[in-house]
Formats: sequence, C-alpha cells, structure tokens
Amino acid sequence: MPTILGQNQYGKAENRVVKITRDGATHHIKDLNVSVALSGDMEDVHYSGSNANCLPTDTTKNTVYAFAKEYGIESAEQFGIHLARHFVTSQEPIHRARIRIEEYAWERIETSDANSKFIGADEVKHSFVRKGQETRLTQITFDGENWEVVSGLKDLIVMNSTNSEFWGYVKDKYTTLQEAYDRILATQVSGRWRFNWTDDEQKMPNWEKSYEQVRKHMLQAFAETYSLSLQQTLYQMGARIINNRSEIDEVRFSLPNKHHFLVDLEPFGLKNDNEVYFAADRPYGLIEATILRDGCEARIPVDMTNL
Repeated sequence: MPTILGQNQYGKAENRVVKITRDGATHHIKDLNVSVALSGDMEDVHYSGSNANCLPTDTTKNTVYAFAKEYGIESAEQFGIHLARHFVTSQEPIHRARIRIEEYAWERIETSDANSKFIGADEVKHSFVRKGQETRLTQITFDGENWEVVSGLKDLIVMNSTNSEFWGYVKDKYTTLQEAYDRILATQVSGRWRFNWTDDEQKMPNWEKSYEQVRKHMLQAFAETYSLSLQQTLYQMGARIINNRSEIDEVRFSLPNKHHFLVDLEPFGLKNDNEVYFAADRPYGLIEATILRDGCEARIPVDMTNL
C-alpha cells in the first residue's frame, strides 16, 4: 500500500536557559524552558534522507542561547517572537516555527533588617527563591505516651547568582572540573526538622508560626552566607534554625546541587560575561547532613530526605 508523509516538525525541545541581568548590585533573573519546533519543505529528508533543507536541531539550541545574549529576555513572549521570526525569515525551507516557553518565576529573598548582627545582611540583592514549588511536610509518631513530630518541606528551589565559590578541592587524574571564584549556587531544598515537644505535659509549639519562622531563617541563611561550598551553606541554614528556634533540636537537609554552566558563545562571536547559563538537571551533586543542638541525639532517619 502506498504511503505519503503527513504533518511533521522537528527542532530542539526543552532548552533550559537562565539569563542574569546585572543592574549594579541588583540582579534580575529570567529562567526559561524553550522548545523549538520547525516545519516546511521537509519531504526529502523523510523520503530520501537528504538533509539539504534541514537546519540542525543543535543550531536551534545555539540560537536560543545566542539570542538570550544578543536581545536579552524582556519577556517570554518577546523572546519567542524573536526566535520564530528568525527561523522563518532566515531559512527559506522553514515555513512555520512553533516556540513553546515555560517560565519559572523567582522572587527576592527578604533578608535581615539593617540592624541585623549579620554583616551586609541589608545589602543582599542577588538571592532568589522559586515561586510556587514548595510542599510543606510533617510526620507525627505517637506510641501512647510519647510524641515525635518531624516537619519539613521539599521542592523549595533557591538560587544565589553570585557570592559563591568552589576551589581548593582534591584533584586526581579524573578531575576535569575547573575552579570557580564566582558561580551560581542553586539547590532544591528537601529538609526535615524535629521538635523537642514529646509529651502532653509540655507546652505545644505554635506549629504555623514555627514553620514560617524556620522557613524564614533557612532562606536568610542561604542568602547571607558567602559560600565556599554547598556543605558550608547547608550547615549555616541548619545552624540558623537551631539557634533561633528553641522548639527544634535537629535539622536534616538533602540538597542537590542544581548546576549552572556558562555557555560557550565564542563560536558565535559573543562574549559571555557570566550572563547566559545552561541549567543541567542531572547528574548532580547531592549534599546531605544533620545539624543538632549540642547534647541532642540524631533521630531523623537519613533515608527520610535523600534518594
């Protein structure tokens, strides 16, 4: 039975591009997931394998990153318009371009006030928390006499667009990672904290206020720590909670390092001055630790937060 080619399209899907705009000390983030689909005179590539009319999907990916530098990202809509117009007008065989963009919103982390004991706390303008991703958690255990309450959260995505370094690490013949003295630090927080309320004779914590305050101290510690490693930041987050919330004796974090790599734009004649990054979702470093009030015993299971 004879066959004919029906609707077809091709392109590069889910190009993760993060654009940092630096307005002095104040930074702005546009975080997009861009998918490109092109269609037109593509019969030959399907019927005979001729690539004469086929713009490589790798080129469409490169165009996304190059346009982020050349035109910036005023809005997802405007960025998509630039891309679609380019593909259709620059390539005669391409008659239609479909650009799908997901935008991940960030808001600034509200840091300590100007009277804070933490130096520079009121000057932080480069720390952000993703909107709409956080899930609040709790686990209550009761044996008829004693209570154990472990609360927490997951999927809280945070980022520092500067004030993070990573260098001086062990190197062997398999090490290829370059030392970094100004990098993006981002993670997806999975955290649990255990309350020291264990029986009905004790005054019960204000659970709502406690959660709000734990989250606040966690985020402020993330924003205000000049980080030399994600491990250091993790410890500061946990220590800030323990030091400020007397109802909590133990905190455990599982923090995947959400790597952001600078895109090499030199092949396109463009200089990438810490502006355009590729956001890699895997593989990732996974940093985990428990922080305890001095004299307390760890009881949060290590497999409660990790993979």
